[in-house]
Amino acid sequence: MASPTGVGHAGGVGARQSLVGLRQSWQSSHALLLLPIALIVVITVVDIRSPEDVHLGPTLVIAPALTPSFAGPWATALVGALAVAAQTVVAVFHGGLTTTNHIVQIVTLAVLSALIVIYCAIRDRHRAQLAQVRSVAEAAQHVLMWPLPEEIGHLRIASLYLAAEDEAQIGGDLYATTRVDSTVRVLIGDVRGKGLSAIGEAALLLGAFREGAHRHTSLPDLAATLEQSVTRYTADFEPPEEAGERFATALLVEIPEDDAVTRMTSCGHPPPLLLSPGHAVSVPSLHPAPPLGVHTSKPGDYTLDVFSFEPGDTLLLYTDGVIEARDAGGDFYPLAERVAQWTEASPEALMHHIRRDLLGHCGGRLDDDAALIALHRTSTVHRRHHGRLTHADGFRHGSGAHLDAG
Repeated sequence: MASPTGVGHAGGVGARQSLVGLRQSWQSSHALLLLPIALIVVITVVDIRSPEDVHLGPTLVIAPALTPSFAGPWATALVGALAVAAQTVVAVFHGGLTTTNHIVQIVTLAVLSALIVIYCAIRDRHRAQLAQVRSVAEAAQHVLMWPLPEEIGHLRIASLYLAAEDEAQIGGDLYATTRVDSTVRVLIGDVRGKGLSAIGEAALLLGAFREGAHRHTSLPDLAATLEQSVTRYTADFEPPEEAGERFATALLVEIPEDDAVTRMTSCGHPPPLLLSPGHAVSVPSLHPAPPLGVHTSKPGDYTLDVFSFEPGDTLLLYTDGVIEARDAGGDFYPLAERVAQWTEASPEALMHHIRRDLLGHCGGRLDDDAALIALHRTSTVHRRHHGRLTHADGFRHGSGAHLDAG
Protein backbone atom coordinates (compact mmCIF):
# COMPACT_ATOMS: atom_id res chain seq x y z
CA MET A 1 0.00 0.00 0.00
CA ALA A 2 1.32 3.42 -0.89
CA SER A 3 2.31 5.58 2.02
CA PRO A 4 0.48 8.84 2.72
CA THR A 5 3.71 10.66 1.90
CA GLY A 6 3.91 9.01 -1.49
CA VAL A 7 0.29 9.88 -2.24
CA GLY A 8 0.89 13.51 -1.24
CA HIS A 9 4.01 13.68 -3.39
CA ALA A 10 2.13 12.26 -6.39
CA GLY A 11 -0.70 14.71 -5.82
CA GLY A 12 1.78 17.58 -5.60
CA VAL A 13 3.43 16.52 -8.86
CA GLY A 14 0.03 16.28 -10.53
CA ALA A 15 -0.95 19.73 -9.26
CA ARG A 16 2.31 21.23 -10.52
CA GLN A 17 1.83 19.61 -13.92
CA SER A 18 -1.71 21.02 -14.09
CA LEU A 19 -0.44 24.51 -13.22
CA VAL A 20 2.27 24.24 -15.87
CA GLY A 21 -0.33 23.19 -18.43
CA LEU A 22 -2.61 26.08 -17.52
CA ARG A 23 0.29 28.54 -17.69
CA GLN A 24 1.32 27.28 -21.12
CA SER A 25 -2.27 27.49 -22.36
CA TRP A 26 -2.60 31.04 -21.00
CA GLN A 27 0.67 32.09 -22.64
CA SER A 28 -0.33 30.53 -25.96
CA SER A 29 -3.74 32.24 -26.07
CA HIS A 30 -2.25 35.61 -25.15
CA ALA A 31 0.41 35.25 -27.82
CA LEU A 32 -2.28 34.55 -30.40
CA LEU A 33 -4.18 37.59 -29.16
CA LEU A 34 -1.46 39.73 -30.69
CA LEU A 35 -2.61 38.64 -34.16
CA PRO A 36 -6.03 40.40 -34.22
CA ILE A 37 -4.55 43.42 -32.42
CA ALA A 38 -1.80 43.69 -35.03
CA LEU A 39 -4.44 43.28 -37.72
CA ILE A 40 -6.41 46.22 -36.29
CA VAL A 41 -3.30 48.41 -36.19
CA VAL A 42 -2.31 47.56 -39.78
CA ILE A 43 -5.82 48.13 -41.18
CA THR A 44 -6.15 51.42 -39.31
CA VAL A 45 -2.78 52.78 -40.46
CA VAL A 46 -3.36 51.74 -44.07
CA ASP A 47 -6.90 53.16 -44.08
CA ILE A 48 -5.75 56.52 -42.69
CA ARG A 49 -3.02 56.79 -45.33
CA SER A 50 -5.34 55.75 -48.16
CA PRO A 51 -7.37 58.19 -50.27
CA GLU A 52 -10.75 59.21 -48.83
CA ASP A 53 -12.64 57.21 -51.45
CA VAL A 54 -10.98 53.97 -50.22
CA HIS A 55 -12.74 52.48 -47.17
CA LEU A 56 -10.91 49.66 -45.37
CA GLY A 57 -12.72 50.19 -42.05
CA PRO A 58 -15.33 47.42 -42.63
CA THR A 59 -12.51 44.84 -42.75
CA LEU A 60 -11.84 45.54 -39.06
CA VAL A 61 -14.61 43.04 -38.27
CA ILE A 62 -12.13 40.28 -39.19
CA ALA A 63 -10.28 40.84 -35.91
CA PRO A 64 -13.18 40.11 -33.47
CA ALA A 65 -14.43 37.35 -35.78
CA LEU A 66 -11.02 35.63 -35.61
CA THR A 67 -10.56 35.91 -31.84
CA PRO A 68 -13.13 33.26 -30.66
CA SER A 69 -11.09 30.54 -32.37
CA PHE A 70 -8.49 30.76 -29.59
CA ALA A 71 -9.88 33.02 -26.85
CA GLY A 72 -12.96 33.50 -24.68
CA PRO A 73 -15.71 36.14 -24.62
CA TRP A 74 -13.74 38.69 -22.55
CA ALA A 75 -10.79 38.73 -24.93
CA THR A 76 -13.20 38.83 -27.86
CA ALA A 77 -14.99 41.82 -26.32
CA LEU A 78 -11.66 43.59 -25.86
CA VAL A 79 -10.69 43.05 -29.50
CA GLY A 80 -14.16 44.17 -30.60
CA ALA A 81 -13.83 47.35 -28.56
CA LEU A 82 -10.41 48.03 -30.07
CA ALA A 83 -11.86 47.51 -33.56
CA VAL A 84 -14.67 50.01 -32.85
CA ALA A 85 -12.13 52.50 -31.46
CA ALA A 86 -9.97 52.04 -34.56
CA GLN A 87 -12.99 52.66 -36.79
CA THR A 88 -13.65 55.85 -34.84
CA VAL A 89 -10.05 57.01 -35.39
CA VAL A 90 -10.38 56.33 -39.10
CA ALA A 91 -13.58 58.38 -39.18
CA VAL A 92 -11.83 61.34 -37.54
CA PHE A 93 -9.15 61.37 -40.23
CA HIS A 94 -11.58 60.77 -43.12
CA GLY A 95 -14.28 63.42 -42.96
CA GLY A 96 -15.23 63.39 -39.27
CA LEU A 97 -17.56 61.38 -37.03
CA THR A 98 -20.72 63.13 -38.20
CA THR A 99 -20.78 61.66 -41.70
CA THR A 100 -23.53 59.13 -42.30
CA ASN A 101 -21.14 56.60 -43.80
CA HIS A 102 -18.86 56.55 -40.76
CA ILE A 103 -21.75 56.44 -38.29
CA VAL A 104 -23.20 53.42 -40.09
CA GLN A 105 -19.80 51.70 -40.16
CA ILE A 106 -19.15 52.29 -36.46
CA VAL A 107 -22.63 51.14 -35.40
CA THR A 108 -22.47 48.09 -37.68
CA LEU A 109 -19.04 47.08 -36.37
CA ALA A 110 -20.20 47.50 -32.77
CA VAL A 111 -23.30 45.36 -33.35
CA LEU A 112 -21.35 42.64 -35.14
CA SER A 113 -18.72 42.59 -32.39
CA ALA A 114 -21.43 42.28 -29.74
CA LEU A 115 -23.02 39.37 -31.61
CA ILE A 116 -19.65 37.63 -31.85
CA VAL A 117 -19.12 38.08 -28.10
CA ILE A 118 -22.60 36.63 -27.39
CA TYR A 119 -21.87 33.68 -29.64
CA CYS A 120 -18.53 33.13 -27.89
CA ALA A 121 -20.17 33.19 -24.44
CA ILE A 122 -22.90 30.71 -25.51
CA ARG A 123 -20.28 28.43 -27.07
CA ASP A 124 -18.17 28.41 -23.91
CA ARG A 125 -21.21 27.68 -21.75
CA HIS A 126 -22.18 24.76 -23.98
CA ARG A 127 -18.61 23.49 -23.85
CA ALA A 128 -18.65 23.61 -20.06
CA GLN A 129 -21.98 21.75 -19.95
CA LEU A 130 -20.70 19.14 -22.40
CA ALA A 131 -17.51 18.71 -20.39
CA GLN A 132 -19.55 18.15 -17.24
CA VAL A 133 -21.82 15.63 -18.96
CA ARG A 134 -18.80 13.85 -20.38
CA SER A 135 -17.12 13.63 -16.98
CA VAL A 136 -20.26 12.16 -15.40
CA ALA A 137 -20.73 9.74 -18.30
CA GLU A 138 -17.08 8.67 -18.20
CA ALA A 139 -17.27 8.07 -14.45
CA ALA A 140 -20.45 6.00 -14.83
CA GLN A 141 -19.01 4.05 -17.75
CA HIS A 142 -15.77 3.30 -15.89
CA VAL A 143 -17.78 2.04 -12.92
CA LEU A 144 -19.69 -0.28 -15.23
CA MET A 145 -16.78 -1.44 -17.40
CA TRP A 146 -13.88 -1.95 -15.03
CA PRO A 147 -10.51 -1.57 -16.76
CA LEU A 148 -8.92 -4.95 -17.36
CA PRO A 149 -5.63 -5.62 -15.56
CA GLU A 150 -2.51 -5.58 -17.71
CA GLU A 151 -1.49 -8.89 -16.15
CA ILE A 152 -3.44 -11.57 -14.36
CA GLY A 153 -1.91 -14.94 -13.54
CA HIS A 154 0.22 -16.05 -16.48
CA LEU A 155 -1.60 -13.78 -18.91
CA ARG A 156 -0.84 -10.37 -20.36
CA ILE A 157 -4.02 -8.58 -21.33
CA ALA A 158 -4.93 -5.70 -23.62
CA SER A 159 -8.39 -4.60 -24.69
CA LEU A 160 -10.00 -2.31 -27.23
CA TYR A 161 -13.48 -0.80 -27.16
CA LEU A 162 -14.94 1.24 -30.00
CA ALA A 163 -18.44 2.59 -29.33
CA ALA A 164 -20.63 3.32 -32.34
CA GLU A 165 -22.50 6.14 -30.62
CA ASP A 166 -20.88 9.57 -30.53
CA GLU A 167 -19.50 10.74 -27.17
CA ALA A 168 -19.92 7.23 -25.69
CA GLN A 169 -17.05 5.09 -24.43
CA ILE A 170 -19.09 1.92 -24.04
CA GLY A 171 -22.36 0.57 -25.33
CA GLY A 172 -23.84 -2.87 -25.85
CA ASP A 173 -20.56 -4.78 -25.98
CA LEU A 174 -18.94 -5.89 -22.74
CA TYR A 175 -16.04 -7.80 -21.28
CA ALA A 176 -14.70 -8.73 -17.86
CA THR A 177 -12.07 -10.95 -16.26
CA THR A 178 -11.76 -12.45 -12.82
CA ARG A 179 -9.42 -14.88 -11.11
CA VAL A 180 -10.96 -17.94 -9.47
CA ASP A 181 -8.44 -20.03 -7.54
CA SER A 182 -5.78 -21.07 -10.09
CA THR A 183 -7.80 -20.17 -13.19
CA VAL A 184 -8.73 -16.99 -15.01
CA ARG A 185 -12.27 -16.62 -16.26
CA VAL A 186 -13.08 -14.21 -19.06
CA LEU A 187 -16.40 -12.97 -20.39
CA ILE A 188 -16.98 -11.15 -23.66
CA GLY A 189 -20.50 -10.43 -24.79
CA ASP A 190 -22.78 -8.38 -26.97
CA VAL A 191 -26.30 -7.37 -26.03
CA ARG A 192 -28.87 -6.48 -28.68
CA GLY A 193 -28.68 -2.84 -29.66
CA LYS A 194 -25.80 -0.41 -29.55
CA GLY A 195 -24.61 2.71 -27.80
CA LEU A 196 -25.95 4.09 -24.55
CA SER A 197 -29.39 2.47 -24.92
CA ALA A 198 -27.83 -0.98 -24.44
CA ILE A 199 -25.88 -0.17 -21.27
CA GLY A 200 -28.63 -1.45 -18.94
CA GLU A 201 -28.47 -5.00 -20.28
CA ALA A 202 -24.67 -4.87 -20.38
CA ALA A 203 -24.56 -3.83 -16.71
CA LEU A 204 -26.86 -6.71 -15.78
CA LEU A 205 -24.72 -9.28 -17.58
CA LEU A 206 -21.46 -7.95 -16.12
CA GLY A 207 -22.86 -7.99 -12.58
CA ALA A 208 -24.17 -11.53 -12.98
CA PHE A 209 -20.80 -12.73 -14.30
CA ARG A 210 -18.73 -11.09 -11.57
CA GLU A 211 -20.88 -12.70 -8.91
CA GLY A 212 -21.52 -16.05 -10.59
CA ALA A 213 -17.93 -16.68 -11.67
CA HIS A 214 -16.98 -17.35 -8.03
CA ARG A 215 -20.06 -19.47 -7.27
CA HIS A 216 -20.07 -22.05 -10.05
CA THR A 217 -17.41 -24.65 -10.70
CA SER A 218 -18.20 -25.16 -14.40
CA LEU A 219 -18.77 -22.82 -17.31
CA PRO A 220 -22.10 -24.46 -18.30
CA ASP A 221 -23.42 -23.77 -14.79
CA LEU A 222 -22.24 -20.18 -15.08
CA ALA A 223 -23.86 -19.83 -18.51
CA ALA A 224 -27.16 -21.12 -17.12
CA THR A 225 -26.97 -18.53 -14.33
CA LEU A 226 -26.40 -15.74 -16.84
CA GLU A 227 -29.38 -17.01 -18.83
CA GLN A 228 -31.58 -16.84 -15.74
CA SER A 229 -30.46 -13.27 -15.00
CA VAL A 230 -31.19 -12.09 -18.54
CA THR A 231 -34.56 -13.86 -18.54
CA ARG A 232 -35.59 -12.21 -15.26
CA TYR A 233 -34.48 -8.81 -16.52
CA THR A 234 -36.42 -9.06 -19.77
CA ALA A 235 -39.50 -10.32 -17.95
CA ASP A 236 -39.48 -7.26 -15.68
CA PHE A 237 -38.30 -4.50 -18.01
CA GLU A 238 -38.85 -5.58 -21.61
CA PRO A 239 -41.42 -3.33 -23.35
CA PRO A 240 -44.38 -5.21 -24.88
CA GLU A 241 -43.47 -4.05 -28.39
CA GLU A 242 -39.97 -5.61 -27.99
CA ALA A 243 -41.15 -8.95 -26.63
CA GLY A 244 -38.69 -11.66 -27.56
CA GLU A 245 -36.26 -9.23 -29.18
CA ARG A 246 -33.89 -8.64 -26.27
CA PHE A 247 -31.03 -11.10 -26.03
CA ALA A 248 -27.28 -11.22 -25.62
CA THR A 249 -24.48 -13.34 -26.98
CA ALA A 250 -21.67 -14.33 -24.63
CA LEU A 251 -18.44 -16.30 -24.68
CA LEU A 252 -17.06 -17.68 -21.43
CA VAL A 253 -13.41 -18.75 -21.33
CA GLU A 254 -11.58 -20.50 -18.50
CA ILE A 255 -7.77 -20.53 -18.60
CA PRO A 256 -5.92 -22.64 -15.99
CA GLU A 257 -2.55 -21.34 -14.88
CA ASP A 258 -0.83 -24.76 -14.82
CA ASP A 259 -2.41 -26.43 -17.84
CA ALA A 260 -2.51 -25.78 -21.59
CA VAL A 261 -6.09 -27.06 -21.82
CA THR A 262 -8.41 -24.05 -22.00
CA ARG A 263 -12.19 -24.37 -21.74
CA MET A 264 -14.92 -22.26 -23.27
CA THR A 265 -18.69 -22.14 -23.53
CA SER A 266 -20.45 -20.07 -26.15
CA CYS A 267 -23.94 -18.61 -26.04
CA GLY A 268 -24.32 -17.64 -29.67
CA HIS A 269 -21.02 -15.74 -29.71
CA PRO A 270 -18.34 -15.87 -32.44
CA PRO A 271 -15.38 -18.19 -31.75
CA PRO A 272 -12.04 -16.71 -30.69
CA LEU A 273 -8.89 -16.65 -32.77
CA LEU A 274 -5.69 -18.32 -31.56
CA LEU A 275 -2.57 -16.52 -32.75
CA SER A 276 0.70 -18.47 -32.67
CA PRO A 277 4.23 -17.44 -33.65
CA GLY A 278 4.94 -17.82 -37.35
CA HIS A 279 1.83 -16.00 -38.62
CA ALA A 280 -0.42 -18.95 -37.72
CA VAL A 281 -4.06 -18.18 -36.91
CA SER A 282 -6.44 -20.91 -35.79
CA VAL A 283 -10.13 -21.04 -34.95
CA PRO A 284 -10.81 -23.37 -31.99
CA SER A 285 -13.76 -25.66 -32.56
CA LEU A 286 -16.88 -24.28 -30.94
CA HIS A 287 -20.40 -25.64 -30.39
CA PRO A 288 -22.49 -22.58 -29.49
CA ALA A 289 -25.78 -22.65 -27.64
CA PRO A 290 -28.51 -20.07 -28.42
CA PRO A 291 -27.95 -16.51 -27.19
CA LEU A 292 -28.92 -15.60 -23.64
CA GLY A 293 -32.54 -14.58 -23.30
CA VAL A 294 -33.81 -16.57 -26.28
CA HIS A 295 -35.09 -19.46 -24.19
CA THR A 296 -34.79 -20.73 -20.63
CA SER A 297 -31.81 -23.08 -20.43
CA LYS A 298 -30.19 -25.44 -17.97
CA PRO A 299 -26.51 -26.44 -17.66
CA GLY A 300 -27.05 -29.51 -19.83
CA ASP A 301 -27.92 -27.29 -22.79
CA TYR A 302 -24.39 -25.89 -22.98
CA THR A 303 -21.28 -27.50 -24.44
CA LEU A 304 -17.86 -27.23 -22.84
CA ASP A 305 -15.30 -27.00 -25.64
CA VAL A 306 -11.56 -27.40 -24.99
CA PHE A 307 -8.46 -26.43 -26.95
CA SER A 308 -4.73 -26.03 -26.39
CA PHE A 309 -3.50 -22.54 -25.42
CA GLU A 310 0.29 -22.74 -25.27
CA PRO A 311 2.90 -20.30 -23.91
CA GLY A 312 3.68 -17.71 -26.57
CA ASP A 313 0.18 -17.90 -28.06
CA THR A 314 -2.31 -15.05 -28.00
CA LEU A 315 -6.04 -15.66 -27.70
CA LEU A 316 -8.11 -12.96 -29.40
CA LEU A 317 -11.73 -12.53 -28.31
CA TYR A 318 -13.99 -10.14 -30.20
CA THR A 319 -17.61 -9.15 -30.80
CA ASP A 320 -19.49 -9.23 -34.10
CA GLY A 321 -19.13 -5.46 -34.46
CA VAL A 322 -15.54 -6.20 -35.56
CA ILE A 323 -16.15 -8.85 -38.20
CA GLU A 324 -19.33 -7.17 -39.48
CA ALA A 325 -17.71 -3.78 -40.09
CA ARG A 326 -18.04 -2.98 -43.80
CA ASP A 327 -15.95 -0.91 -46.14
CA ALA A 328 -17.28 1.39 -48.86
CA GLY A 329 -17.82 -1.61 -51.13
CA GLY A 330 -19.84 -3.52 -48.52
CA ASP A 331 -17.13 -6.08 -47.72
CA PHE A 332 -16.78 -7.33 -44.14
CA TYR A 333 -13.59 -6.77 -42.18
CA PRO A 334 -11.35 -9.88 -42.61
CA LEU A 335 -10.15 -10.12 -39.02
CA ALA A 336 -8.42 -13.52 -39.24
CA GLU A 337 -6.61 -12.55 -42.41
CA ARG A 338 -5.42 -9.21 -41.03
CA VAL A 339 -4.22 -10.42 -37.62
CA ALA A 340 -2.12 -13.14 -39.27
CA GLN A 341 0.53 -10.47 -39.90
CA TRP A 342 0.68 -9.50 -36.19
CA THR A 343 0.82 -12.90 -34.45
CA GLU A 344 4.08 -12.05 -32.67
CA ALA A 345 3.04 -8.57 -31.55
CA SER A 346 2.44 -7.80 -27.89
CA PRO A 347 -1.22 -7.53 -26.79
CA GLU A 348 -0.94 -3.72 -26.68
CA ALA A 349 0.63 -3.52 -30.14
CA LEU A 350 -1.95 -5.96 -31.50
CA MET A 351 -4.80 -3.75 -30.28
CA HIS A 352 -3.11 -0.72 -31.83
CA HIS A 353 -2.75 -2.45 -35.19
CA ILE A 354 -6.36 -3.68 -35.20
CA ARG A 355 -7.78 -0.30 -34.20
CA ARG A 356 -5.96 1.53 -36.96
CA ASP A 357 -6.72 -1.15 -39.57
CA LEU A 358 -10.38 -1.56 -38.60
CA LEU A 359 -11.15 2.16 -38.63
CA GLY A 360 -9.33 2.48 -41.93
CA HIS A 361 -11.44 -0.34 -43.36
CA CYS A 362 -14.78 1.23 -42.41
CA GLY A 363 -13.87 4.84 -43.11
CA GLY A 364 -13.31 5.91 -39.51
CA ARG A 365 -16.81 5.17 -38.20
CA LEU A 366 -18.42 1.92 -37.04
CA ASP A 367 -22.09 1.07 -37.44
CA ASP A 368 -22.03 -1.13 -34.33
CA ASP A 369 -20.09 -1.28 -31.08
CA ALA A 370 -16.90 -3.33 -31.25
CA ALA A 371 -14.81 -4.88 -28.48
CA LEU A 372 -11.68 -7.03 -28.47
CA ILE A 373 -9.53 -8.68 -25.82
CA ALA A 374 -6.03 -10.06 -26.43
CA LEU A 375 -4.79 -12.64 -23.90
CA HIS A 376 -1.11 -13.57 -24.25
CA ARG A 377 0.18 -16.60 -22.35
CA THR A 378 3.68 -15.94 -21.06
CA SER A 379 4.84 -18.72 -18.72
CA THR A 380 5.54 -22.39 -19.22
CA VAL A 381 2.66 -24.81 -18.75
CA HIS A 382 3.52 -27.82 -16.59
CA ARG A 383 1.15 -30.34 -18.17
CA ARG A 384 0.03 -30.72 -21.73
CA HIS A 385 -2.97 -32.92 -22.55
CA HIS A 386 -3.63 -31.87 -26.13
CA GLY A 387 -1.27 -31.46 -29.07
CA ARG A 388 -0.98 -28.52 -31.35
CA LEU A 389 -3.92 -27.74 -33.55
CA THR A 390 -3.71 -28.95 -37.15
CA HIS A 391 -3.85 -26.92 -40.36
CA ALA A 392 -6.97 -26.70 -42.51
CA ASP A 393 -8.21 -24.24 -45.16
CA GLY A 394 -5.28 -21.90 -44.68
CA PHE A 395 -5.81 -21.59 -40.90
CA ARG A 396 -5.24 -24.07 -38.09
CA HIS A 397 -8.54 -25.32 -36.73
CA GLY A 398 -9.20 -27.00 -33.43
CA SER A 399 -9.44 -30.75 -33.18
CA GLY A 400 -13.09 -30.45 -32.21
CA ALA A 401 -12.63 -31.66 -28.68
CA HIS A 402 -15.60 -30.84 -26.53
CA LEU A 403 -17.47 -32.05 -23.49
CA ASP A 404 -21.25 -32.10 -23.34
CA ALA A 405 -22.29 -30.53 -20.07
CA GLY A 406 -24.82 -32.19 -17.92
